[in-house]
Amino acid sequence: MNNDQSQFFGHPKGLFILFLTEMWERFSYYGMRVLLVLYMTKYLLLDPTRAESVLGYLGFKSLLVSIFGEMSIQAMSSQIYGLYTGFVYFTPFFGGMIADKVFGLKKTIYIGGILMAIGHFLMAIESMFLVALLFLIVGNGAFKPNISTQVGTLYPEGDPRRDSAFTIFYMGINLGALFSPLICGTLGQLYGWHYGFSAAGVGMILGLLIYHFGRKHLPSEKVLKNSIEKNEKRPLTAEEWKYVTALIFLCVLNIVFWIVYEQQGNTLQLWADQNTDWNVFGFEIPSTWFQLFNPLFIIIFAPLLDIFWNFQSKKDKEPTSVVKMGIGCFLCGGAYLVMMFAASKLGATEKGPLVWPLMTVWLFTMGELYLSPIGLSLVTKLAPKPILSMMMGVWFLSSFFGNNLAGWLGTFYEKMSKESFFMMLACIGIATGIIFLLFKNFLGKIIGKKV
Repeated sequence: MNNDQSQFFGHPKGLFILFLTEMWERFSYYGMRVLLVLYMTKYLLLDPTRAESVLGYLGFKSLLVSIFGEMSIQAMSSQIYGLYTGFVYFTPFFGGMIADKVFGLKKTIYIGGILMAIGHFLMAIESMFLVALLFLIVGNGAFKPNISTQVGTLYPEGDPRRDSAFTIFYMGINLGALFSPLICGTLGQLYGWHYGFSAAGVGMILGLLIYHFGRKHLPSEKVLKNSIEKNEKRPLTAEEWKYVTALIFLCVLNIVFWIVYEQQGNTLQLWADQNTDWNVFGFEIPSTWFQLFNPLFIIIFAPLLDIFWNFQSKKDKEPTSVVKMGIGCFLCGGAYLVMMFAASKLGATEKGPLVWPLMTVWLFTMGELYLSPIGLSLVTKLAPKPILSMMMGVWFLSSFFGNNLAGWLGTFYEKMSKESFFMMLACIGIATGIIFLLFKNFLGKIIGKKV
């Protein structure tokens, strides 16, 4: 529990410090991500001399070529994008351990934030591109798990405000993701890539400053440590091992979801740039604004979906968690049916209306809301207390594998017709949804009413 008892809108003030810190950190992360594929395909890797000036690039490229064969600029960019977004989910597993065993949560957050800010500013220096990505990956690993952990420690055990606190915190994430294409994307595309990357670095510094000057409203390091150490240490029961088995099965399916979903910042961003008409009422909008639709739809539809589920629950018709996750995969697969239709109507260089990617992202977003928060909630409900943190790490590791494979799958964007590429992704998403539904009764027997 937090030592500081001051409240703001019925919640500890510390919640809003964490909200603003995370908002700016996510602004910086998505601000960089929104530019990444376009920066590589349209500038950095387009000129072989420029690409070879990047520190470590020739060795890195040789390694990837030895594994995947010769690649086009788009394919190489997709692989780098997948590796970057994948390792962003890999390092938090170790960032939590370092905070627990070495530096403590608060120091680790400072270390992570400083490393990320350095990484963003290094992105403005072409030769330091790969070094910058490394700084961002390591910094995110130190920052991400330890900022989220503090939200729960603001409230005593059983406090009914805890669920709404995480909802408020989640909105901070999406506000940062909403503003980043508007600011970083616009600066990068219209005025110069380094301006966009530098803006992301400024956002990270703002987040750190808010955290530093608001630290008096946050739990002390002693309170944080006691909260972490409260988890009992004992052998797992036979029933708990069944829960673990079920969660691992769901994590495998989660990998496939992220393979399909993470094309949003990769091949779909290329489609938005090359095959979408961004002239709206006579104004030419930067194509990076494509990536603001997802957080905007989350902010709009997350509360509405919550109302819908409550309505279903009162009528005893609310789907189980496993069924919801299956619906999420169907929606994500269905989004690519829209793109398949769009590709069938356009030639390779033609530009289509904004409504197609807009509808695609709306379906993606609904799919995300049906799967991602539901999956996280299921982990917290089912994971045995002695290994709760580890199982949460396993859940994030599934995102690591999914993002890496998304990068590899994106290499087929130029090798296949666009119609066939989107059809392949649609089939993957829909097939995963079918697997969820086929195994819902089996999983129900293992974990009973909790699903």
